[in-house]
Amino acid sequence: MTTNDKTELQNWARGSITDVAGITVGHHTDTHGATGCTVVLCEGGAVAGVDVRGASPGTRETDLVRPSSTVQKVQAVLLSGGSAFGLNAADGVVRYLQENGVGHDARGIKVPLVPAAILFDLSTGDPVVPSPDDAYDACKVAARERPNEGSVGAGTGATVAKVLGRAGFVKGGVGTAGLVLGNGTTVGAILANNAVGGVHDAGSGRLIAGPRLIAEHSGDDGGMADSMETILAPDWEPPAMPAGTNTTIGVIATDASLTKAQVARVAAAAHDGLALAVRPAHTVHDGDTFFALSTGSGSTVTPTDLDRIAAAAAMCVAAAVVRSVTEATGLAGVPALGDL
Repeated sequence: MTTNDKTELQNWARGSITDVAGITVGHHTDTHGATGCTVVLCEGGAVAGVDVRGASPGTRETDLVRPSSTVQKVQAVLLSGGSAFGLNAADGVVRYLQENGVGHDARGIKVPLVPAAILFDLSTGDPVVPSPDDAYDACKVAARERPNEGSVGAGTGATVAKVLGRAGFVKGGVGTAGLVLGNGTTVGAILANNAVGGVHDAGSGRLIAGPRLIAEHSGDDGGMADSMETILAPDWEPPAMPAGTNTTIGVIATDASLTKAQVARVAAAAHDGLALAVRPAHTVHDGDTFFALSTGSGSTVTPTDLDRIAAAAAMCVAAAVVRSVTEATGLAGVPALGDL
């Protein structure tokens, strides 16, 4: 990989999370309300881990997937808009799985286990939130094909590059990426990018999506600012932005057979990719959360294999972040890159 080709990272990790055996993805998109949800199904069960780095997260069932928990596998992960209200949508995923006889076996009763994370999109369109029925519908259309990206699902109302206030926002969205390692192991990521920070290509460092420069800040309309440089400037005045109104949430999956401790390390590595592509990441206003899933059923991996899987997870996240903005379309008055 060279450092002067802004698209090379995307070409290298050109697959998707559904390349991982046992993973399907479905979206529900509400363009009028500028919200939606995305479900990642692993009906055969997957060993799960989580890593929460943002200071303002909104999550469900994260304790269930920590290494100290006795439960080994989950059957789905939900990513949703709607802020804390959107966590309720996970009930629709539980209902879908229950109707299909899928879940953790608890004395003969199948109990679906569905961790979830949300992002804040209530100020993008009408203040509506994804419902359990919406998430149920997302489950019904979940498929092995490459998921749609951009302003769909949990990324429908997502925006990025917010350090100069609402007038400078750029449209965010859903992105996915995947790759196959030399030993045949597949790693993939899907995320919904609603970050405070701007987006950079991890291979070249080039700014892809920064806050739009407007006359109020630059004296002239046009162009984009570097969010990190903007925040570090001595005259920067932060816009009114309550904590918890931004975040990047996502899922990493692999067909390698990982323990709960190992899959937690992969979830942690996903944040390395986020920091490569979103600058700054993990702010007090973000709730950055990544789940990791292992669908494999073979022998556990070596430490060297785990390092490779973790590195692949970071690269897939970085590539998916770029796709989340390059594939987005403008919505609710917020332009996408293609509109600028």
